[in-house]
Amino acid sequence: MEALIFICLILLAIVLIMWREYVGNRQFIQNTLAQIYAGYGTPPERTYGAEELTRISMYYQKHPTDDQIDDITWNDLNLDAVYQRLNTCLSAAGDEYLYYRLRTPAKDEDELWHLETRIRFFMEREEERHRLQKICFQLGRTGKHSIYEYLDHLDLLGERSSGKYFFWDFLVLLSIGAMFISLPVGLVCLFGVLFHNLIGYFKEFRQVEPYITSFAYVRRLLLGTRELGREDSGEIAEEIAEVREIYQKLRGFIKSSYLIAAAGQGSGNPLEVLFDYLRMMFYLDLIRFNKALRDLRKYMGEVDRLITVVGQLECAVAVGAFRKSLGEDWCVPKLCEEAGSDLFLRTKGLYHPLLQEAVANDLDAEKGVLLTGSNASGKSTFLRAVAVNALLSQTVHTCAAASYEAPFFRIYSSMSLRDDLAGGDSYYMVEIKSIKRIIDRVSQKGRPVLCFVDEVLRGTNTVERIAASTQIMKKLAAGHALCFAATHDIELTKLLQREYDNYHFEERIEEDDIFFPYQLMEGPASTRNAIALLKMLQYDEDITAEAEAMAERFLREGNWS
Repeated sequence: MEALIFICLILLAIVLIMWREYVGNRQFIQNTLAQIYAGYGTPPERTYGAEELTRISMYYQKHPTDDQIDDITWNDLNLDAVYQRLNTCLSAAGDEYLYYRLRTPAKDEDELWHLETRIRFFMEREEERHRLQKICFQLGRTGKHSIYEYLDHLDLLGERSSGKYFFWDFLVLLSIGAMFISLPVGLVCLFGVLFHNLIGYFKEFRQVEPYITSFAYVRRLLLGTRELGREDSGEIAEEIAEVREIYQKLRGFIKSSYLIAAAGQGSGNPLEVLFDYLRMMFYLDLIRFNKALRDLRKYMGEVDRLITVVGQLECAVAVGAFRKSLGEDWCVPKLCEEAGSDLFLRTKGLYHPLLQEAVANDLDAEKGVLLTGSNASGKSTFLRAVAVNALLSQTVHTCAAASYEAPFFRIYSSMSLRDDLAGGDSYYMVEIKSIKRIIDRVSQKGRPVLCFVDEVLRGTNTVERIAASTQIMKKLAAGHALCFAATHDIELTKLLQREYDNYHFEERIEEDDIFFPYQLMEGPASTRNAIALLKMLQYDEDITAEAEAMAERFLREGNWS
């Protein structure tokens, strides 16, 4: 009787521990989801490591298309930071698809309006948005590697047979049967076989362990989309129908992958610990792994499509959150396929979305724009603001502006270049290669090119820089391109006045201090601040006075006598 009471108490303790763990985990999930729901529309605070950004780029690398944003432009515009500003996704599928979306301008207006209907759907339908956020939260991420890295290596496993596992399982049963004939002999055989199975299990498990994450993720993806597919929801009915169809094809994988998904989770639950040992001793999860591997290999295209659909839906939620975080300072762009040979870019209240207190500017450009102005006056920031918004307009159908109107462009830049020490190229060589790729693109058929060049040919001497810059800029203007360029060479404003509209940014010097209003002004710059800054830092007067006199004399006489 006492033994029975003791056993009951042990079982009760186990049940209480399991219940406490279940309630605590459920409460944690509810609290986390409540924070996620409440944080919709606030800028994300997530930080990223270099390895994580490499993982996030995998979907983009696996789905190349024409006219995607190249690495030079991506780095010039600091688009990693723009991506991080937009990304409020909760799943690896959302992370990777949003990155792909930002590097892949839409093919046409229909594609953007397809996205637009889903953005508005989730912005307006809180219940459906919360349901998708919960699914994506439960789906989660894949750790250090992209799911595509795991899936790409499935073929390395070759064809796997479970025959040897069944053989050793049979020996376990045979040893148990032997115990009824001779207990000592049966026990020796049983412990010997179980010891062999444990050692063999860990050896085999190490081979497949990298793929457990991908199997578990695909399983969560399928179970999540099953929840998503239980309701018909207006604007996303097309996606729901598609995930239902894919789910039906992969039901066999779901059954096969149950033990695999549970393997190695290590919750500490006593019953799960016991089940872990049974799973290892009988190779249960390895047997199911081989079955799930065969099922998964048959439907790799469907898995890719499922990741895409979930990524697209979560991308729409993230873009809606981005819009809300901008308050009233955003617009849906008006984009059109090119009409004739006319190129234009019209915008009001445009600003850079990464700046906290950005100064908005208006622009109506029907030909190239040449920007002049003093150091730190805002030229480079304005170029990036226009470029980033042009990209956002064609990828997530959202601009940080009061209005934006332009054709669909192929977007390129040559701005934040560096010497290529590994390749042995000087800065000038890197620069002319970068600009050459833009000229080559302009000469190719396709959409017009929108390009941005900061300090044209800064890597060479003044005379050749002005001469070569003039001809390069004329070549771009004569082609199928709208070029925005910044320069300190005021001579270019006259040499290119037929091909480019001149704008400038200026500074104000008051009481030994300098102020930058960051307002775009028409015409070339008429002020300079380099020598004034020397004065402000209290350089010797003989340096600043003579430098100022030399500059005035050159502007008056045209030579450095």
